[in-house]
Amino acid sequence: MSADLADYSPRAAPGQEVLRGRHVDLEPVSREHLSGLYAAFSAIGGRENWQYMHYGPFEDLESFKRFAEATYFGEDPFFYTVMSKASGKPLGVLALMRIDRANGVIEIGNIFFSPALQRSREASEALYLAMERVFGQLGYRRYEWKCDNANAPSRKAAARLGFTFEGVFRQHMIRKGVNRDTAWFSIIDQEWPELQAAFQAYLADDNYDSEGRQLQPLSAFQARRHGHS
Repeated sequence: MSADLADYSPRAAPGQEVLRGRHVDLEPVSREHLSGLYAAFSAIGGRENWQYMHYGPFEDLESFKRFAEATYFGEDPFFYTVMSKASGKPLGVLALMRIDRANGVIEIGNIFFSPALQRSREASEALYLAMERVFGQLGYRRYEWKCDNANAPSRKAAARLGFTFEGVFRQHMIRKGVNRDTAWFSIIDQEWPELQAAFQAYLADDNYDSEGRQLQPLSAFQARRHGHS
């Protein structure tokens, strides 16, 4: 933690590179993705499933496209579409955002996955690809996850993925007319090598049965890396 950073240089922005995995690719969002994303998001279900998002649900394709035009095509947040290699269809989005190149800090957010992607091997791979881009390719120092403190599934996901809980920022923002206390989580660069190895073991073919079901959870591989049984 006391490393000399006198020669530390600003990190690069995420860029337009496609992040290629075995089961999904992360492609910078394009206008050709929008109809497919709308179809994927339309399968999400009732309004309660959108309650922690700052946007949505959308009444029709045109309203979604207006939102997308205003949201998806900037440099920060920088949005990726999660593309299925099997179907060639978009399954969701995520963004790298609050990009602090000078200090090597970046946040993942705006994660919104269709039911076909949620709680799947493909979802884990998508999140791994984003981490690999941030730490392995771009050399950032800190990777953040923030969510509504009331959003128990998001808090659980952060812990599962290896993020460390850092605290709650009370009355941090207003979302859809209600208060949001924000829970903060992070991974730092020193933690990445072990976490990377755990992800690679978890995503390997020998951890899945013929139906694509995991044999051991990610936490089992994280525990092994720390010498626990």
